[in-house]
Order: sequence, then structure tokens, then C-alpha cells
Amino acid sequence: MSRIGKLPISIPKGVTINVNGSAVTVKGTKGELHRNFHPTIGIKVDGEVCTVSRPSDDPMHKSLHGLSRTLVANMVEGVTKGFVRQLEIQGVGYKAEVKPYGLLLSLGFSHTIEYKSPKGIKLSAPQPTQITVEGADKEIVGQVAAEIRALRKPEPYKGKGVRYAGEVVRRKAGKAGGK
Repeated sequence: MSRIGKLPISIPKGVTINVNGSAVTVKGTKGELHRNFHPTIGIKVDGEVCTVSRPSDDPMHKSLHGLSRTLVANMVEGVTKGFVRQLEIQGVGYKAEVKPYGLLLSLGFSHTIEYKSPKGIKLSAPQPTQITVEGADKEIVGQVAAEIRALRKPEPYKGKGVRYAGEVVRRKAGKAGGK
């Protein structure tokens, strides 16, 4: 039995889970999430608890068991609390501005970069050098943060670029430091 898969998921008040075959819909205060699961994985809702079961000890079923339980738990957490990812911008003249469509980024290129946020994601910049990505779907929040970071990854010599909050960038010695 999967250690994670066998754990029950407690459903907080204000959250409803609808299971229709292999499709699961979770509704809460932060929004509504929908996901299709593998048809062999069984998802049952009993009052305040949701459980995930597998049909056999086949290696594929074992791997899907814990994954499916974690995905449902992340959906429940997303519609109640939401997920947040923080990004930092370092570099002279590097900044981010919030626009109605998403973000306008100045990252040292000869042009500014317009990043359009997907549906269900809220982008904010409390300071010009900080970006906050918020949303109910953990997967999309992480993907948006990774796409923004990929626009200008932190380089190892001066550390300029976009990085996750708290990320440590290993610095290299320059040409003079190699002698």
C-alpha cells in the first residue's frame, strides 16, 4: 500500500468534490478545478473525507495511487488557500510593472517583454524588483513562475536575472579570478 496514497483527504467546509467516473471537480472559495484521472484509480467521497484506491499491486497502479491522492489534495488546498510563488529580479534597471494583461518586464534587453498571464493566475509586483504569482492550480502557478524566470535566468558571474525568492545562485570567479 502506498504510504501517501492510503492517507485520507479531509474536506474542509465550503469545499465540494464531485466525482464523475474518472473526472474530479473541486469547488471552493478560490475557484473551481477540474482534472481527469486514470480510469483504474478509484476516488470516493464519504462525507468529510475523500479516499483514493487502486485495483491491484501492479507497478503502474502503485505509481498512480500516490500521485492521484496528491493531485486531489493539491486541488482541495488550491481552492481553499491557493498557491503563491515569489520571484526576485536583480540587476541595474531590471524591473516589472503590472499591466491589465499581465506583466511588462525590463530585463536588460533592448526591448521590454510583455508576459500575458493565463486564466486563473493573478500576477502582482509589490515592488519593481519583486513578482508574486498567485492562483488555485499549483501546476499552473509553478509553470508561470518558471516561464517568467526563463525570460532571464540568473547568470553566474554577477547574479543578474530573475530568480525564485530564496534561491541561491552559485557565483563563479571572473577571468581575473582564474589566475
